[in-house]
Amino acid sequence: GINSLVNMVYNKATGTVMILDNRTTGMTGHQEHAATGKTLKGEDTYAIDLAALCRAIGVPRVIEIDAFDVKGLEEVIRESTSGDELTVIITKAPCVLLKGQKFPNKCRVNPDACKKCGACMKIGCPAMTRGEDGKVKIDPTMCNGCGLCKNYCKFNAIETVEI
Repeated sequence: GINSLVNMVYNKATGTVMILDNRTTGMTGHQEHAATGKTLKGEDTYAIDLAALCRAIGVPRVIEIDAFDVKGLEEVIRESTSGDELTVIITKAPCVLLKGQKFPNKCRVNPDACKKCGACMKIGCPAMTRGEDGKVKIDPTMCNGCGLCKNYCKFNAIETVEI
């Protein structure tokens, strides 16, 4: 997409471009790419700084944000899409499926606090299901502990537990 971004700058376009930096090329099987700092053979190499690259080609507004900061991300998107300049938002968080990626906790649902609203289910996590009573359950063998589901629960029914 860099050619298209250069074209947008050159032609003084407005709009918001999002770069989803999850430290891998997931659509083709978790290969390294120029911004990961690793060659395809897994050797250390120079990592392209995506934000610096965007600024170098003339993007007037570049914002980097943690992909798991759901509220902050919603605010940044709302703010940037209402403006009349070119903005690049770079969401940063390693893919939870990357080899060696570990989170220190697991998530679980407190069934007494669950209100059956299903907001946490919208993320599509395979560890989450609904029980016969309509309350959400998290399979601890499938939960990687990323905690994204917690960001969507308005009732604080999802807790983290040390593993």
